[in-house]
Amino acid sequence: MKYEDYYKTLGVERTATGEELQKAYRKLARKYHPDLNKAPEAEEKFKAINEAYEVLSDTEKRSQYDALGSNWRAGQDFQPPPDWEQMFQRAHFGGGSFQGQGAEQFSFEGAGAFSDFFQTLFGGGAGGHAASFVDPFGGGFHTGASGRTRPEKRKGRDLEARLEITLEEAFHGAKKDLSFELLSSSPSGERHSEMKNYSVKIPAGTKNGTRIRLSGQGGAGVGGGPSGDLHLRVEIARHPRFKLDEYNLVATLPLTPWEAALGASVNIPTLDGTVRVTIPPGAQSGQKLRVKNKGLPAKKGERGNLYLELKIVVPEKLTEGERETFERLKDISTFDPRK
Repeated sequence: MKYEDYYKTLGVERTATGEELQKAYRKLARKYHPDLNKAPEAEEKFKAINEAYEVLSDTEKRSQYDALGSNWRAGQDFQPPPDWEQMFQRAHFGGGSFQGQGAEQFSFEGAGAFSDFFQTLFGGGAGGHAASFVDPFGGGFHTGASGRTRPEKRKGRDLEARLEITLEEAFHGAKKDLSFELLSSSPSGERHSEMKNYSVKIPAGTKNGTRIRLSGQGGAGVGGGPSGDLHLRVEIARHPRFKLDEYNLVATLPLTPWEAALGASVNIPTLDGTVRVTIPPGAQSGQKLRVKNKGLPAKKGERGNLYLELKIVVPEKLTEGERETFERLKDISTFDPRK
């Protein structure tokens, strides 16, 4: 039996945090998922990645694995210490899935995908120890030393996905029709792909990062257990005119030199119509004007504000009349911005 270096498999240090492990796993899973990568070695690589993450993402399993020490190298002949079974009780292991948007769904395999090294350390090997194998969406079955199976009542796995909306949809509210491809594997290793359709209501005033829960729309339950939930993480797409700051909006307002010098009254677009804004005489580039209650809806019926950052813009090409006017202004003006 060969030693498996799970840290090397994921390309992380032994001190890696849970967030670093997850980031490394997701990157490798996207690269080697057999449904996305048709190279002959992709499936075995994907199984190794899942196995490594199964161990290192579980605090108890990682502690047991680290107890073997750091002197082992991948591929070396390995036998567990004689007192291994007395040191630790064998841990159950389960499948899981990372759910993204679109085709970015990756699932752990069933029991057959784990190496002899894994099963010797954590269950499923010789000795008649029981282990629980759970499918990617939270269902499973339990097998004991007799090899017989019995249904295990279990809630379906909660799923998570990213939902991108426009700023206008966040402001006005919207109804979104979505489709996700869910990938799963049966305990025998057979892959299944299922398209699920959802209709989601986006409330007016939805903030960036808001999480919407669709109860019972996640993975199917097993043994009579309820379905899991689908969690949608809202991300507001970049807007060509407005920047978002919590419930406030920020935009650039270009001005001509004469509007800035003399003052002006200009129309500006907002998310709910056009408003007229007064520019004070002597306005400067970088100066900000506040337009109250023209941001996103906030709590208790209030709204954020719209902040306009002034930017003085000069013509790239002057007409003959404009040139004469600027030349005359240059001759008569005493203004020196460098003093």
